[in-house]
Amino acid sequence: MRGPAEGHPSPQGCDWPACAQKIVCHVEDSLRSTATLQVTQALNVLTTTFGHCHSPWTQGLWVRLSPLVACLLEKDPIPASHSLVDLLLSVARSPVGSSDCGLWETLAQTLSHLSPTQAGPLALGILKLQDCPQALKTQAFGVLLQPLACVLKAAAQAPGPPGFPEGATGDSITVDTFLSSKSACVGLLCQALAHLELLQLLPQRPSPWPQAPLLRAAVAILRFCHGSAAPTSDVGGHLCAVLAGCVRVQRAALDFLGTLSQGTGPQELVTQVFAVLLEYLTSPDSSPMVLKKAFQATLRWLLGSPKAPSCCDLDPHTQLFLGELLPVLRKRLCSPCWEARDSGLEFLTQVTRHWGGQAAFRHALLASEVPELTGQLLRDPESYVRASAVTATGQLSSWGLYATPTGPEHPEVQQESLFTELLHILSTDSEGFPRRAVMHVFTQWLKDGHADVAEDLEQFVARVLQAASQDLDWEVRAQGLELALVFLEQLLGQPGSRCPYAVALPEAAPPATLAQVLQALCRVQLFEFALRALFDCDRPVAQKSCDLLLFLKAKATPCGGPQEAGASPDVVSVEAALQRWQAGEQGQPLGELEPEAVMAVLRSMDLEGLRGMLAKSSDHMEKSPQSLLQDMLATVGVLGENEADCY
Repeated sequence: MRGPAEGHPSPQGCDWPACAQKIVCHVEDSLRSTATLQVTQALNVLTTTFGHCHSPWTQGLWVRLSPLVACLLEKDPIPASHSLVDLLLSVARSPVGSSDCGLWETLAQTLSHLSPTQAGPLALGILKLQDCPQALKTQAFGVLLQPLACVLKAAAQAPGPPGFPEGATGDSITVDTFLSSKSACVGLLCQALAHLELLQLLPQRPSPWPQAPLLRAAVAILRFCHGSAAPTSDVGGHLCAVLAGCVRVQRAALDFLGTLSQGTGPQELVTQVFAVLLEYLTSPDSSPMVLKKAFQATLRWLLGSPKAPSCCDLDPHTQLFLGELLPVLRKRLCSPCWEARDSGLEFLTQVTRHWGGQAAFRHALLASEVPELTGQLLRDPESYVRASAVTATGQLSSWGLYATPTGPEHPEVQQESLFTELLHILSTDSEGFPRRAVMHVFTQWLKDGHADVAEDLEQFVARVLQAASQDLDWEVRAQGLELALVFLEQLLGQPGSRCPYAVALPEAAPPATLAQVLQALCRVQLFEFALRALFDCDRPVAQKSCDLLLFLKAKATPCGGPQEAGASPDVVSVEAALQRWQAGEQGQPLGELEPEAVMAVLRSMDLEGLRGMLAKSSDHMEKSPQSLLQDMLATVGVLGENEADCY
């Protein structure tokens, strides 16, 4: 139909090319076939056609084929249900959907004929459509809500409507699916929760949104899984048996509960939400992944909680929950399970980042042993936990919340001891994750004007860059260049964000002259670090170094920086060192350089050309499949195994 033809073919198909008419006849025969594979192939062809071609003739194609598609609904079981759903949604998104060709009636019939599990994706797709009859949207929303309506009915202490819109009450088919098998029950619940979670985030979600019933349903599901629900019917007893300890449903329900934190609800329901989250955080039966999800949902509900009406502090209900939560967090930080310790540290980092300035949170946290335990986890045997502890202590210290056994009467001692300990981790830890975390913390401290940074800025930068330059992990070296860039921007009078509780550098200080900036960069040996990195064997490091030096070169050129130093001894030694580094040799440190020599070397280097070369892929010289196969064979030759498979 896209080929050269005289005029525009009519939608009816009477003047279509002979080949196109043969194809349509073949698709018709396939849709009438009793073989599911043939039906599936025909539906997939049509899905692609309506998805990619929006010409007027597609309307005629749908008018011709829609009766055959509708006939599929009369078969039991419905063949190729997934492909059928894909086709109907593809047609609805195309211009055919805006015409009066019976599509909406077909969608409504399909929703009622498919099983609850099959109808879920179709219902979600209908609710995502921009232009769709309200009656069809109501029907689709009811399909998504039916599994949760069944849960509410099974958990209800007294008879009465669950509070969902009309049409969402759990019908007999949904109940039968719940009772048929454990896998069917779990699959239907997880699908409904995932679809409703996606729908909650969409601007075209149904209005009014049944926030309160959804909250009750999520809490009920979590209680069925935890074994704390009191069933009042046979279905409730079945759900208790099927869902008890089901990690898959627990994860889906906790994700959905976290998404619901964006809405509001009665205080009684919010209290129930915090209660069930506390149950999961406290329970020894919570698996590591479920515990992680519970911490994430708790964080979202805490950050979404209202502030006290008289001030910007936390409301009394949140403060009460914090008093119950922090002992649980303290217990999790002492857990023998490293995943539990790690999840607890991640939660602490996030909640401190958002609430570090809230008086109620600060008071509750300092009264607990959590900061001290966090410091002890810097020496945890598990590297993931050490990395999370580094991030957490860095965040606590930024807000003045990190405490050590020295006590609050000597804050300067504890600040110095934390910096020393983090620097020790950067220099000696055998795993890469904690060292990367230290570099991220130091970079953030530099941006925020942390007390350790403000005390002696140049010494801080010099010690960190010295440790990063010797690290074997390319991400550590790359983050060292990021820190160097932040330092350079601050010297040039372009400071980053500041933490309100940090000891910031004087804001009123005028930007230093270029000569002073270059001297400071030489004193901290930033140039040697960046020039070495320019020839790093890991391309991301070399790219960052090139960008940093180009940034400095651009800043220095319009300002009329120091003039070139000709062939001075410093210039000669730097150029010789560059040649050695480019050849892969280490060589001796250059020591403190003169700014004029460094700028002369930078002006003589083709940094723009180097950046262009680094932007090319590593195999730009030869991209053939033969080259890839040769690499594979060379690797196998070294390992001495699976050589036959590789050939």
